[in-house]
Amino acid sequence: MLRCNKSLGELALLGNDALVGDPGSLAFTVIALLLAGAGAGFAGGLFGIGGGFVVVPALVLLFPMLGVEQSQVAHVAVGTSLATIIFTSIRSTMSHAARNAVDFSVLKSWAPFVVLGTVFGTLIADRVTGAELAMIFGVGVLGFAVYFLWPSRGEEKQLVPMPAGLPRAGIAGGLGVISALLGIGGGTLTTLVMTTCGNPIHRSIGTAAGMGAIIAIPATIGFLLIGFGEPNLPWGSVGYVNLPAALVITLMSVLIAPLGVATAHLLRPEILRRVFGIYLVVVGVTMIAKY
Repeated sequence: MLRCNKSLGELALLGNDALVGDPGSLAFTVIALLLAGAGAGFAGGLFGIGGGFVVVPALVLLFPMLGVEQSQVAHVAVGTSLATIIFTSIRSTMSHAARNAVDFSVLKSWAPFVVLGTVFGTLIADRVTGAELAMIFGVGVLGFAVYFLWPSRGEEKQLVPMPAGLPRAGIAGGLGVISALLGIGGGTLTTLVMTTCGNPIHRSIGTAAGMGAIIAIPATIGFLLIGFGEPNLPWGSVGYVNLPAALVITLMSVLIAPLGVATAHLLRPEILRRVFGIYLVVVGVTMIAKY
């Protein structure tokens, strides 16, 4: 059941304070969400990430313009981002699988530990303030920026076994924790582990894309539950997931994700990796400075 703090009639009079109302405000909101969805879908297909690095900052900027309480912005942005990742991840994985670039054995063996980590990360998110969550996101983004900006030596690596036993449980569980807190699909860490073990970059990215849904499904349910009953949530929210925003972003990201996948299989990603890394630096610094 949708949480509405005001009646629809009242919302129509609020203009910029809601997702409905003034036609100009509504048009701006939809365009901004469509752009965020396009960026998330392209990045998700290209890098095997869920798109949260694009969606969360966009929603953090957009929600205050719509009258969302500042204390709720970060939680709703992360929860909504996780909801969009479910479908972006599935669409990207299907496109990569069509090119035989998904290692489903890795997804199956990592899934139980990833889900447990995701649950734990959601519980942590329930116990931190919006400002603290935004700071965690900013610092985490800067950490991932290092990966994208680090020079690639480009030499062939010897294929070694993927982590098993306790190392696999620790890495996969930590992936779930980090992803739930940041509202991302965990593709960057998955790609890093697989390429370090000598797997081809395209197969690593394709497998990482599939990890997004494994993370996002339990994390989205968690944010629905921990936000249920919270006051001052934006119109159309169920817990910390804003359904109208998630719907618009998802529609665009699902359409654009195959374009990112096609680009990943056509181009050498070095320059694009650097550009995305610079983007993450800007996002991380902005989030830390803002909060």
